[in-house]
Amino acid sequence: MPAGGSWLAAGRASRGLVLVVVFVALLLDNMLLTVVVPIIPSFLYTTEYEGANSSVAPSWTEPTPLPSSYFDTTTGNVPGTTQSSGKRTESSPPPQNPSGIPPAPSSCLQGEEFLAKENVRVGLLFASKALVQLGVNPAVGFLTNRIGYHIPMFLGFSIMFLSTLMFAFSGTYTLLFIARALQGIGSSFSSVAGLGMLASVYTDDFERGNAMGIALGGLALGVLIGAPFGSVMYEFVGKAAPFLVLAFLALLDGALQLCILQPSRISPESTQGTPMSTLLRDPYILVAAGALCFSNMGVAMLEPTLPIWMMQTMCSSNWQLGVAFLPASVSYLVGTNLFGILAHKMGRWLCSLVGMAMVGISLLCV
Repeated sequence: MPAGGSWLAAGRASRGLVLVVVFVALLLDNMLLTVVVPIIPSFLYTTEYEGANSSVAPSWTEPTPLPSSYFDTTTGNVPGTTQSSGKRTESSPPPQNPSGIPPAPSSCLQGEEFLAKENVRVGLLFASKALVQLGVNPAVGFLTNRIGYHIPMFLGFSIMFLSTLMFAFSGTYTLLFIARALQGIGSSFSSVAGLGMLASVYTDDFERGNAMGIALGGLALGVLIGAPFGSVMYEFVGKAAPFLVLAFLALLDGALQLCILQPSRISPESTQGTPMSTLLRDPYILVAAGALCFSNMGVAMLEPTLPIWMMQTMCSSNWQLGVAFLPASVSYLVGTNLFGILAHKMGRWLCSLVGMAMVGISLLCV
C-alpha cells in the first residue's frame, strides 16, 4: 500500500484523530454560537434605528469643550449657579437645552424604545438556534443508529458552513434569523454525531470521561474565543470578517473529515437504539438533562440582554460587548478540562451538585 494510503488507513483507525475532528467541530460550532452575541445587537441598531433616523436627525457630535474662563476658578462654581453667600459669578450664561433633557455622552446610544424592543427580537433570534436543535436532536440520534456517524457529521459541517456564510452577508433581521435556525440544524448533526462517535470508540468508562472532557474543551474554547473575537473584529474590520474566518476554518474541518472519517461510506450501528420513552423514564438521564438545561440557561439569558444593557447604561463600545463574556468563558475552559478528570475521582453527582449551586449563587450576584 502506498505511504499515503497507509497514513489514511492508520488515521481512520486512530481514536485520537476522531477526537481531534470532534474537538474542531465543537470549537467551530460554539465560536459561531457566541461570535454573534456582541455583533447582532449593535448591527441591528446601526442598520435599522440609525438608518431610519439619519435623514431626519443629525448624528450626535462631540460637544465643544468649554473655555477655561467659563468656570470661576476661585470658587469652583459654574456660571449661573448660586454660591453659598448668595452671589453669582459674572459670566455669560451656560448653553440652554430647549428640551430640558441633558444630552447623553457621545458614546451613548439614543432610542430607548428601539433598544427595548430590540432586546426581545435579539432574544428570539438567539433562541431560534436552540429551539430548532431541541427538535432535531432526537431525529439525528435516530438517524445515527441507522446509517452511522460519518454522514451526519459531514452533513452538519455542510449546514454550518452555509449558516456561517449567511451570517457574513445577511443584512436584514429575517435573513439573520434563518441563518441562526440553520445553525441549530448543523449543530445538532455535529454535536450528536460527534459525541456519539466518541462514545463508540472510547468504550472504557475512564477513557470515555477523559475524551469527553477534551472534546468539551473544544466547546469551551469556542465559547471563550467567540464573543471577544467577534466584538473586536466587528469593531475594527467589519461584520463579515469574523464569519469569513470561521467559514475558512470550517472548510479545513470538512477536508479533515473527508480524509479521516470517510463520510461517503455508510456504516450502520450493530445495536438497536433505545426507545425514547425508556430514556425519558431514566432518572439519571433526567437529572443530567436538567443540570445541563438550567446551567446553560444562565448564560443563555445573559447573551441577548447583557450587550444591550451595556449599550444603554454603560455606553460601551462594540469591542467591550464581547470582552464582558471573557471571565465566564475562561472559567468554563478551565472547568471542562479539570472536571473531566476530577469528577471521576470525587463522584460525578457531587461535581454536578457543586456546579449547580455555583450557578445559582452567581446568577443571584448578576
